[in-house]
Amino acid sequence: MEVPEMLNFFPFSAPSAAAPHRIRHIRKGGRAVKSAADSLETEAFTAEREWVVDGIPVLTARIALPEPVGPETRLKRRIRRYYRTQCRAYLRYCGRQLFPMAAAAYRAALASSAPLPCFHAELTYHVTCHEGGFWSLYTQSQEPDDGGRTLLRRWGDTWDLRTGYPAALPSFFPPHSGWKKQLLHLAAGEIRQQEAAGHARYLPGWQRKLRRNFNARNFYLTPEGLVFFYPMYAIAPAMEGIPAFTVPWNRQQDETEPQ
Repeated sequence: MEVPEMLNFFPFSAPSAAAPHRIRHIRKGGRAVKSAADSLETEAFTAEREWVVDGIPVLTARIALPEPVGPETRLKRRIRRYYRTQCRAYLRYCGRQLFPMAAAAYRAALASSAPLPCFHAELTYHVTCHEGGFWSLYTQSQEPDDGGRTLLRRWGDTWDLRTGYPAALPSFFPPHSGWKKQLLHLAAGEIRQQEAAGHARYLPGWQRKLRRNFNARNFYLTPEGLVFFYPMYAIAPAMEGIPAFTVPWNRQQDETEPQ
């Protein structure tokens, strides 16, 4: 199966801060404490929509995305606007891309007296790290593809709460460190280990696909390290889902840079 094109339904690319980022804590009395800039409280806002043919639902979409709460700030307005826009854009995507497919499946089932299908799409989020002045998460959609299977799509966001903008992947590495080459080398090593142990299976020619499908926007932070990932079908079959690789934080260098 060909790699599905990643639909860029986000209406804009948020700017990233120029200065290198370092995950750090403010220490007081020997214990780590958070500054005001490190804190961001959110709750989920939801949206649902239904598309019908002949009065029969053929597609439903449910969205749950983060919404900042508490006193209003410029950062909170920016984050709220970003995810509200993502919500509207995903609903447009469902109407323009998924609804025609669902309507065609409905009419085909009607013509053959088969059970009438109703497709479901979902966009949710998972916060992976909220410390050291960063708020990191990924949003993920689950939707039908044209073959009747479930397709997963994932997008990573890492917000620098001190600058109010997303952090770029290169900023987590020292200058001129060849960070992309390091990440590809780490992923290749993990893939060989997984295949040798029989824990996972990757597509033939994955080495070339690993380089070709690398996207510096596909990452997020966790307490264990920096995670970068690949789209479903990009380097592995559907059974492997979304392949992800973790670069552990280097604890010998102030826990700031991936080792």
